[in-house]
Amino acid sequence: MPKVENEQIVETATEARGAVKGRPVLYVLLLSTAAIVALFAIVYIAFFPAA
Repeated sequence: MPKVENEQIVETATEARGAVKGRPVLYVLLLSTAAIVALFAIVYIAFFPAA
């Protein structure tokens, strides 16, 4: 629960964020970035074949 000090609300970083950051966030970021890179590579190969 947030505390009030000097008429300001004081919270920890986790309380302010509303959740704990962890490995699942990193996995989603890395997986989605890899998927976009793979998709761009497929589109590039399909529309600009080597001569």
